[in-house]
Amino acid sequence: MNRRQFLTGSLAAGASLSILPSRARAGTSANSTLRLAQIGCGRMGRGDMGNVMAGGWKNEFNARIVACCDVDANRAASAVEMARGFYNERGEDNVEISTHGDYREILERDDIDGILISTPENWHGIMGVAAANAGKHMYVQKPITYSIPEGRALVKAVRDNNVVLQTGSQQRSSIRFRQVCTIIRNEWLGKLRKIEVEVPTDRGRADGEPGSPPEHLDFDMWLGPCPEVPYIEARVHPESGFGRPGWLQVEQYCLGMITGWGSHMYDIAQWGIGDDHFPVEFQATGEFPDRGLFDVHVGYEGEALYDNGVVMTSKNGNPGVRFITEDGWAYCARGRMECSDPELLRRQPGDGEIKLYTSTNHMEDFLGSVRDGSDPICPVEIGHRSNAICVLHHLSMRLDGRKLKWDSAKETITNDDEAHARLTIPMREPYVL
Repeated sequence: MNRRQFLTGSLAAGASLSILPSRARAGTSANSTLRLAQIGCGRMGRGDMGNVMAGGWKNEFNARIVACCDVDANRAASAVEMARGFYNERGEDNVEISTHGDYREILERDDIDGILISTPENWHGIMGVAAANAGKHMYVQKPITYSIPEGRALVKAVRDNNVVLQTGSQQRSSIRFRQVCTIIRNEWLGKLRKIEVEVPTDRGRADGEPGSPPEHLDFDMWLGPCPEVPYIEARVHPESGFGRPGWLQVEQYCLGMITGWGSHMYDIAQWGIGDDHFPVEFQATGEFPDRGLFDVHVGYEGEALYDNGVVMTSKNGNPGVRFITEDGWAYCARGRMECSDPELLRRQPGDGEIKLYTSTNHMEDFLGSVRDGSDPICPVEIGHRSNAICVLHHLSMRLDGRKLKWDSAKETITNDDEAHARLTIPMREPYVL
C-alpha cells in the first residue's frame, strides 16, 4: 500500500491494524512549492539534497532546494553550485539559492517550509528541537540524536509543534526488509524466538598535529555542544573531496558503528518484532584499542531481552538481520532477502493480516507526508526508540559489560544509578537544547 491507501485502509479497518497511527495535522497545498533547506553539505548532505531535487521535480511533490547551510563555507558554496546545476539542466535560469553558515538563519526564514539535517549527530538534537519550535518539517539523518534525553526532547518538540519528521532509516523503504518483516509480523513461520543482528566494523587509525582551522571553517560551531579541542583535520572532514569523515570514529561526535549501522539494523529488528515491543535488558562488551584520534569501539557483542521473551543478539559481521522462529527463519540485508520457506518471499497479506506501510522511496515518502499531513514511514518516535537500543548497547560496553535493566515507558535504567546518570551528555554553552 502507498501512504494514502494505508491511511484509508487503517481508518476503515479500525485501530487494530493501524501500524503507524497518523496524527491529524494540516497538510500543505499541492499547488504551492515546498521550499527546503539543506543543513550539512558533506557527503550525506549532498546525497539527501540530490534525493530532494530528484523527487521534488515530480508534480505531486513540487519541492525544491532554496538554501544550503554549512559551517564550512566551501562546502555550502559547493552544494549551492550542485543545486543550481540541477535546475539549470532543466531549463531554469537565474536560480536563487542562498548560502548560510549558521542554521539559525534558516530557521528564522518564513519562506522555508522544511530542512534536511545531515550534520554530525552531536548536532541533531539541538537543530531538530529548534527546527520543530520554528515550525519546520524535517528529514533527519540517522541516528536521530546523540543521546536518549535529546531524543526524548525531540519527540516532544515535534509533537508539540505538529510538524513532520522523517528519520533517515531508509531500509524501511526497501521491499526486501518490508517483506521479511511482513513474514515475521504475520507469524507465517510461527512465533518469533530470536533475532540476530550484524553490523560492520570500524577500522584504521588517525593521527595528526594540532593546527589552525582553515578560514572557511567555523570550527567552534562545528564542535557545537562538544568540549573544545585543537583542530586536526583527521578528526573533522577532508579538506579536499567528500570522503568518509574522521568524526565518524570519534566518540565525542558519534558512537561508532553501533549507531552508524546499528540504527539501521536495530530499526529493522524493531519493525519485525513490532514497534510496541522493546528490550527490557541490555548487556554488551566492546573492544576499544588505541587507534590515535579514533576512539569508538571496533568489535562488539551484545544481547538484549525483549519484554515478550524474544532474545536479540548482536555482533560484527555482514550487516543484516536474521529472524528465527519456531518453524524456520527469514533474513534481510541490503539487496538480499532469504527465507527457510522461499514461497513466503512472494506471499502478500490477505484480509485480516498485517499490511505494513509501503514506501518505495524514503525521501519522496517524506515529501508526501508533508503534503498530506500524515506521519512518514519512520517518524520521530520510531527513530528515537531504534536509536535508544544502540545507545544502551554502547553504554553497557563502556561499563565493561554491566547488565542494564530498562523501563521503556519511563525511559530509565532501573538497576544502575551510575549508568542512568550517564544517559545525559553535558553540552557546552551556548550550544544547548
